[in-house]
Amino acid sequence: MAEPVSASHAANYFVVRNDWLERRKEPILEPELPIIDPHHHLWDRQNWRYLLDDLLADTDSGHNILATVFVQARAMQRADGPEEMKPVGETEFVNGIAAMTASGIYGKIRACAGIVGHADLTLGGRVEAVLEAHVRAGGGRFRGIRHITAWDADPGVRNPGFSSPPGLLADTKFREGFAVLHRLGHSFDAWVYHPQIGEVASFADAFPNAKIVLNHCGGPVGINAYKHAEVFPGWKTSIEALAKRPNVHVKLGGLGMRIGGFGFEKPADPPSSQMLADAWRPYIETCITAFGPARAMFESNFPVDKGSYSYWVFWNACKILAKGASAAEKADLFMGTAKRFYRLDGIG
Repeated sequence: MAEPVSASHAANYFVVRNDWLERRKEPILEPELPIIDPHHHLWDRQNWRYLLDDLLADTDSGHNILATVFVQARAMQRADGPEEMKPVGETEFVNGIAAMTASGIYGKIRACAGIVGHADLTLGGRVEAVLEAHVRAGGGRFRGIRHITAWDADPGVRNPGFSSPPGLLADTKFREGFAVLHRLGHSFDAWVYHPQIGEVASFADAFPNAKIVLNHCGGPVGINAYKHAEVFPGWKTSIEALAKRPNVHVKLGGLGMRIGGFGFEKPADPPSSQMLADAWRPYIETCITAFGPARAMFESNFPVDKGSYSYWVFWNACKILAKGASAAEKADLFMGTAKRFYRLDGIG
């Protein structure tokens, strides 16, 4: 039986309508450009399954996807055993998927070549045993963790299924646990909403040599009281300030989520790649200008963003946004940065 999902949690995501997505057909732009997709999920939830066949259906849609990185999604956690060890089940599950594509029978793609799991950093020093278990379960693919710290005063913004407490990045026990993560050489995926970007900057200052990547352009919120025109200036200032920390990278994507408020899911037809590029250009160009291509990477965030657009249209939009970049800059944005950050030495 698939993992049950509460009604409130399900409402946090847009429904994936494959028949709607199929209404938008486009030729694939620059089909030979090598890509590592550094942010996607896999899960088996009630009324929503996204497993290897589903991922391959997307990655085989025409773009040159060489490899992917799985990011924590609370999928296939252990049902039994100590609470802090339950997320290790996700790494065990994903490593099995990775082993399937490493066989080569599914083509050239190496899905889940890097695995970003979860460990509760508020365990402090006790998190070391959990991280060691992830390493054993990961078959050489475990790269780090994501401990979601996204929080907003508006409960209508927060994910009702997985709401973090406020100020977690400044918590003493959390930082104690992070120090262990850093000492062991693992990376950290930071997922916050845009008013919290300054918290990431302070966190990066406390650990100037740690490898940190900001998810989803820093989570610009465009729903409820948040309006794009009002949010953008403050978001831009925060992004530019964060980018001054050389140990921080940024993922370019995640703008099809409910909190983004772009409304791509509303029209009768799904958006074109040009529509996506036009809507995202201020955010993507700000991030690339601030961080530089060597610290920025395009990411799909599938299947979460699949309720707003298809995989092939998303990557076309990224290629439109990168049109003015040099060959070396494109190589970083689409593959090189992800390859270095997640240590995917055997790819490409």
